[in-house]
Amino acid sequence: MIKNEEAYLELCRHIMNQGTRKEDRTGTGTYSIFGHQLRFDLQEGFPLLTTKRVPFKLIASELLWFIKGDTNIRYLLENNNNIWNEWAFQSWVESEDYQGPDMSDFGRRSQQDQGFKETYDTQMNIFKKRILNDDAFAERFGDLGAVYGKQWRNWQTSRGETIDQLKTVIENIKHNPDSRRHIVTAWNPEDVPSNMALPPCHALFQFYVADGKLSCQLYQRSGDIFLGVPFNIASYALLTHLIAHECGLEAGEFIHTLGDAHIYTNHTDQIEEQLSREIRTLPVLHLNNEKTSVFDFDLEDITIEGYNPHPGIKAPVAV
Repeated sequence: MIKNEEAYLELCRHIMNQGTRKEDRTGTGTYSIFGHQLRFDLQEGFPLLTTKRVPFKLIASELLWFIKGDTNIRYLLENNNNIWNEWAFQSWVESEDYQGPDMSDFGRRSQQDQGFKETYDTQMNIFKKRILNDDAFAERFGDLGAVYGKQWRNWQTSRGETIDQLKTVIENIKHNPDSRRHIVTAWNPEDVPSNMALPPCHALFQFYVADGKLSCQLYQRSGDIFLGVPFNIASYALLTHLIAHECGLEAGEFIHTLGDAHIYTNHTDQIEEQLSREIRTLPVLHLNNEKTSVFDFDLEDITIEGYNPHPGIKAPVAV
């Protein structure tokens, strides 16, 4: 069984060679397979890809955002994290409050037209400044609805009650480690159609305790192999480490099960470049031992050491 970064690269090769050409909601098109599993031994290093630089601070700040139960991009922008901007920005430019230049279909137009991209960048900068400095604007246009943090920490029941799934699963790991019910789900069928900026791609995860180690398996319904999946791998590996830390366990494996695993047609050159590179040694994760609860960690409490990747590779985001 192939593990760690080589398993990811083998998946890239497999999709490039055998993926089915499919259309998608973004209009970009993909090469896709259905059903695949990757395994990462967290004892062998932290699975942050080395064949291209992956920005760890963005991953860590996004995960802390989820853990806090936050759904507003202001926290992310305060930490110079722009990965969720497009979905919030879209809600503003499509609203009656927006008075600027036409921004319809901005995702594709900004990739194809340099003049439009400059307009897009200007409007996005205006949007970000207003999110950071205008409380009312941030409350209205910065919130993404019932996305991951809301489902993890504040799931709404049909009886009007709430469930803190993440806190519950941590307590269950501590007190009933052999349970087969250590599950958190972000896929809420009631909220998916109309109450989320983007339906959850990483939909459900389960923990497993054996031999003093905590392992995690994620089911991801849809995986953007080049841009998204490297983030997802590192994010859930970090979550596993954080919960293992609180529960007095070592980190075991992260197992990544994918549904629709796809490479966008405008990412194939980037994939080929990445596949031409040699794998380097994985970095080591360090957590602040003075923090004992997952919910108390801040960005400065999480660091990596020995990360020496190949340079990053830019690619357009399909919105």
